[in-house]
Formats: sequence, structure tokens, C-alpha cells
Amino acid sequence: MEHVRHICKASTNDLPRIMELIECGRQKMRAMGNVEQWTNGYPRQDVVMHDIENGDSYLVIEDGVAIATFAFVEGPDITYRKIFGGKWIDDTTPYHVIHRAASAPDVHGVMKEILDWCSQHTANIRIDTHRENTIMQSVLSKYGFRYCGIIYLLDGDERLAYQRVF
Repeated sequence: MEHVRHICKASTNDLPRIMELIECGRQKMRAMGNVEQWTNGYPRQDVVMHDIENGDSYLVIEDGVAIATFAFVEGPDITYRKIFGGKWIDDTTPYHVIHRAASAPDVHGVMKEILDWCSQHTANIRIDTHRENTIMQSVLSKYGFRYCGIIYLLDGDERLAYQRVF
């Protein structure tokens, strides 16, 4: 039986489930050896609530159950102002950023669905990931994202920055 998935905006009622999904994402990263990303309680509940309040938080729903979450935020993103060791493919066209993507255990292929959905809403997407998050790097390369260089988060942590323009 084929499962039907769709994407919808999250509401404040979804906050507990989003936090569960983020914890699942953190556990997946740890299992793959990525112990440096999403530390010290990040992403915190207040960050996710801000995404919800701004209309930037989304859920992937399968058979009535939220199986993944992500934030899809209209740029500019302050941490993307400066890029080191490279350059953005397009630094003039408005862009959106995907942040805080996470899914339930044993969920596969959801990042492709997120990327496909986001691509229907903008032709210019940026995303960053930790150097140790090799799975995300592989997915991004597979779906046409180009590595552009290094950005630094507000807390000074380094991230690998990617962009896709079509």
C-alpha cells in the first residue's frame, strides 16, 4: 500500500511533535557519527516557536501523522552575508533557506520531498550543514545543490553552505 505524503504549515499545536522530530533528527546524526551538530539544546523550543509564528515552519504528513519537519525561511539570512573560501552561485536574486530539517526514525526519501516542495516555491534555495553531516551533503549534491563555501553561524560555528538556482 502506497503512503501519501503532503506538506503543510505547522501551528503552535504542532510544537510538541516538532520537538520530538528534532530529537529524532539529533539521534540520527549521533548514530552516523555527527556529534557536533545540534548541541546544547539547539534548536530550542523558542527557535521553533519563532518559525511557527512567522509562518516558516512546515510538516511532512503521512497517513495523518507528522513524519518530518523543516523551516523554509525567506532570505536574506544574516549568517549568509559573508561566505569564505568560495562564493554564492547567485548573490543578487532573492532566495529562501531551508533550516532545521528532521524526520522520524525509519523515514526515508523525505528530504527529496522537502527539496521538491521548496523548489516549487522559489528558484533560489540556500542551505547549510555541518561538516560531519555527510548524509545531508550527499543528498544536497544528488539533488543539484552546489557547495559554495563556508559560513559562520551567529555563535561562530562553521557550516558548509550550498545553493541551487534553476
